[in-house]
Amino acid sequence: MAPFPIAMATGSVDSAHREARPRAVNTDHPLPDPVAEPVPAPERLRFSGSGTEYFRIWIVNLALVIVTLGIYSAWAKVRRLQYFYRNTQLASSGFDYHGKPTAILKGRIIAFVLVGGANLAFNYSPVIGFLVFIPLGAVLPWLLVRSFKFRMQNTSWRGLRFGFRGTVAGSYKAFLLWPLLSVLTLGVLIPATYREFKAYQHGNSTFGHAPFSFAGTAKEFYKIFGKTFLFFLLGPVLVIALFLAAVGVAGTRGSFRLDPLVAVALGLAIFAFYASVIASGPYLASQLQNHVWNSTRLERHRFESQVRFRTLLWIVVSNFVLTVLTVGLYRPFAVVRAARYRIESMTFIPSEPLDRFVGQRAREVDAVGEELGEFLDIDIAL
Repeated sequence: MAPFPIAMATGSVDSAHREARPRAVNTDHPLPDPVAEPVPAPERLRFSGSGTEYFRIWIVNLALVIVTLGIYSAWAKVRRLQYFYRNTQLASSGFDYHGKPTAILKGRIIAFVLVGGANLAFNYSPVIGFLVFIPLGAVLPWLLVRSFKFRMQNTSWRGLRFGFRGTVAGSYKAFLLWPLLSVLTLGVLIPATYREFKAYQHGNSTFGHAPFSFAGTAKEFYKIFGKTFLFFLLGPVLVIALFLAAVGVAGTRGSFRLDPLVAVALGLAIFAFYASVIASGPYLASQLQNHVWNSTRLERHRFESQVRFRTLLWIVVSNFVLTVLTVGLYRPFAVVRAARYRIESMTFIPSEPLDRFVGQRAREVDAVGEELGEFLDIDIAL
């Protein structure tokens, strides 16, 4: 999930500070101490959408995408994002998405040409494919910067736009250099690479002119990925252990082929394998969301995410089963259900009243002016 869909305003100098003589204080009737401003209450995010509403959008989008051979997919994406943004509420105010379908269509055409050309080149010759992949990799970070800027500048809350100030050089470091280092180290740097992704994405986002910041450490990402790997590895280990144990017991009885113990052990082993594979995804997703957002700040304001692994696992598994049983018709309900849980697990903890904060940012934008998008506005995110 991207940061919510960002300079301090300088007030005039009080005339009292320009007086040459200090004002006398009446000690007979001292002024009362100013009352400390109460700390604003945390604001939990809410999602007001429903599966039934989204089903109508989803089924129409699907039909039009099929009829137009995929061309309508850009318009379908705008309708989908607007529905989810507008139903995601913070302090009773929904977010909004203002992206133009033509910009998304342009980005998808560019992505299709680049990826399709690379695939054709690889099918023709691995050498030619590799030579084509080099310029593709070189231009991809620049396209991602444009995509991030497009998405953020077209996201608003209470009429104030978000923004993205990431540089092209930073994008090449996060999306080209670090992935190459991960490949060269045989995956050892994957957690550090993911940390650089999020630091670039969250650390360069803005709300008005107020900047987001990201304090997540590589150490914490290594812990999360390490535990997920052990979680995933648990299944194969149990497969081998149960199989060897069953073979050993059956071998002592001299009836390996017919012993039901072997069949039971294999059944349990297969179940353990698939259970660990299925559970590792929700575990990784829950831990990453919690750490990423708990490490994100908006000036002095902070976020808190409390996604629970067991709850998310139940949602993922039951959504999958119901989607299969309904031949895919439960898909929009599943998407809404998962989105509601992950959104409502988020809390915004302000350090000052939100009305004051948003008002100050709106005045700053009015004074400096809205940042205009560059000529090539694209969104390559599918």
